[in-house]
Amino acid sequence: MPARRVKPSLYISVDIEADGPIPGPCSMLSLGAAVAGTQDADGFTAADPEQLTFYRELRPISEEFVPEALAVSGLDRVRLSAEGAEPGVALAEFGDWVREVSAGAQPVMCGYPASYDWTFLYWYLIRFTGTSPFGHSGCLDMKTLYATKARLPLRAVAKGTMPRHLLSRRRHTHHALDDAVEQAELLANLMTWPGPGSAPVPD
Repeated sequence: MPARRVKPSLYISVDIEADGPIPGPCSMLSLGAAVAGTQDADGFTAADPEQLTFYRELRPISEEFVPEALAVSGLDRVRLSAEGAEPGVALAEFGDWVREVSAGAQPVMCGYPASYDWTFLYWYLIRFTGTSPFGHSGCLDMKTLYATKARLPLRAVAKGTMPRHLLSRRRHTHHALDDAVEQAELLANLMTWPGPGSAPVPD
């Protein structure tokens, strides 16, 4: 029997900014995404993370928010209440974008850490569009990926403990698209990193 052909994975780095810890009571205020690369039977191929991107700012869905969480992004809830995209429209556009850029491949959402961003993204996709282009489990956590390759306990991992050659040279700005692009570069470096003791990848 011939081996079943497996579709390649298209990795999409996603970052969201929100005004609290959980969706529903609190709101996702911005969504940024950047194609990071493709993995198939021949290995991982990095993409230019600035080439295929998506960004939207969204209208808040409730009056509840945590001031400290809102302050991280610096987004203005009053402005977004008037000017932000309707969540149903923005998430439908995002789903269409994911399906377009991943034609012929299976899209995988990637985050650092994925847990927070995935929680908001998946909830919003299901709540406002009824479907997810990633399915219910198509996400990859870069923190776990590093911990596994570095042979470290997960809770011991932070970006500050990673070898510098794995990190993007871009600043982490808490602007969702900036950070999605930055983390796409981190993912590409992690995917090709052999592990501890390896030499830095030359420029």
